[in-house]
Amino acid sequence: MAPEARTKVIRLKRCVAVLYVAAVAQALLVPFFALAARPHHSRSSAARIPSQRPVPYPHLALPLTINGSQYVPLAWADIPGWGEDDQLAAFRTFRASCRPIAAQHDLPSDPKALGISLRDPCRAARATEISDGAKARRFFEEHFTPLKISRLGEGDGFVTGYYEPVLEGSRTQTDVYNVPVYRRPSNLFVRGYRQSSPDLPNKGQVFRKIGRRKLVPYYDRGEIEDGAIAGRGLEICWLKNPTDLLFAQIQGSARIRLQDGSTVRINYDAHNGYPYTAVGRVLIDRGIIPKEEMSMQRIREWMEQNPDGAKDLRRQNRSYIFFREVNLSDKDEAVGAQGVPLTPGRSIAVDKSLHVYGTPFFIEGQLPIESEQSKTPFHRLMIAQDTGSAITGPARADLYFGAGADAGKVSGRLRHSMHFVMLVPKSLDPIERGRKMPIPDPRPSEKIAKLFPPPDGAKTASKNQTGTASAPGSSMAQASATAAAAAVPLPEARPKIPPAHEPRHQRRRYRRSR
Repeated sequence: MAPEARTKVIRLKRCVAVLYVAAVAQALLVPFFALAARPHHSRSSAARIPSQRPVPYPHLALPLTINGSQYVPLAWADIPGWGEDDQLAAFRTFRASCRPIAAQHDLPSDPKALGISLRDPCRAARATEISDGAKARRFFEEHFTPLKISRLGEGDGFVTGYYEPVLEGSRTQTDVYNVPVYRRPSNLFVRGYRQSSPDLPNKGQVFRKIGRRKLVPYYDRGEIEDGAIAGRGLEICWLKNPTDLLFAQIQGSARIRLQDGSTVRINYDAHNGYPYTAVGRVLIDRGIIPKEEMSMQRIREWMEQNPDGAKDLRRQNRSYIFFREVNLSDKDEAVGAQGVPLTPGRSIAVDKSLHVYGTPFFIEGQLPIESEQSKTPFHRLMIAQDTGSAITGPARADLYFGAGADAGKVSGRLRHSMHFVMLVPKSLDPIERGRKMPIPDPRPSEKIAKLFPPPDGAKTASKNQTGTASAPGSSMAQASATAAAAAVPLPEARPKIPPAHEPRHQRRRYRRSR
């Protein structure tokens, strides 16, 4: 072929190739631009794109989520002791919790179960003056829904008690008063918080800051008792013995009567980052005090009689609490973690990671209130206003009984299982929200079941069960179990097919491409 003719053929082939590419591009891009040019009237227009499959169910939140818990809606008439309680005292305690709730503005949605839903009943409580127990009961019934709640797999909750110790102390160190009560050190550091933050968590890691960058675990109880932070001006006051300090740290607050007649009030401010170890559990595990005799009074008696053993026992609990001095009179009750004064017999400490302060809980059962052997009926509506590092779980509470030795005796002998009923605002009614949840897919039809016949063993068992269920005198439960077992048989396992043998040269090419 002549060179000119060959050049014309090459040019012609190039033109055909360009036209082909342009045609393919037009076929692909024109529908895309046409779709992009459509006006987007709503989100549903995107669902009409063939490449996007519609979601089979709408995205709905679960009716109510509390980690590690199970709950059952109840009727008010089904709650034992609900009509016998004095809900007026609980209503006044609830109104006290509503003050800090109403003061919160523009907060994001709380990840806990109730979130900020308590605002609605709080508005109603602050706008209502109630002086009658029956009206207070109707208030809770109109604005809340009762749920029996417990830890997953358990039937009941668990309660303990706490109080505010009244101790003797001194502003100066003497031969008698030589146990320091420390305030929060300046080198105590918690990630995510400023060192000057007024609210530090009672759980998690705590560090000692060295220089500007180096962080090491903070001193434990033994190191602090040995003088690791002594002489730094952190002493609020001084107590008689370390057992008094240990009990004040366990309770989280204390009233300290000074030699001049005045009183110093101290509250929890921070901890050293080590998990709490119950000294009573240590005594039980060592066989020193039987479990059925365990109480705070028995612990104190043993520690006073065994000072050397008491020192080792204290150091088994490496956790150490730092206090701050609060401006309260002798007539004022201790202030809980919510920031409001606690009410004896109506305030409880709960797990802050699961619950919201201000949540009402109705606690019912029997407790040794009158004496260690007594079984006093206890059915009270309590308000969550405090927390503690040992209070963990959805149905776990520490009951506050006030200040002084009598309150200490009652609270010290409480370690009992109780029924918990959590009051949920009507806006989070799980029954109403549960009606919006989609129904699961129906079971496969008989036609699909015939395509997957059961194995021979299952057929024989099915025949035997069917014969038993259809025999005279068989129970309804057996019939329903037989129908459930034979309704949808399992398909046979897929046979294992060995992979085809590839030619040697193909494997070599694959390896070279790698």
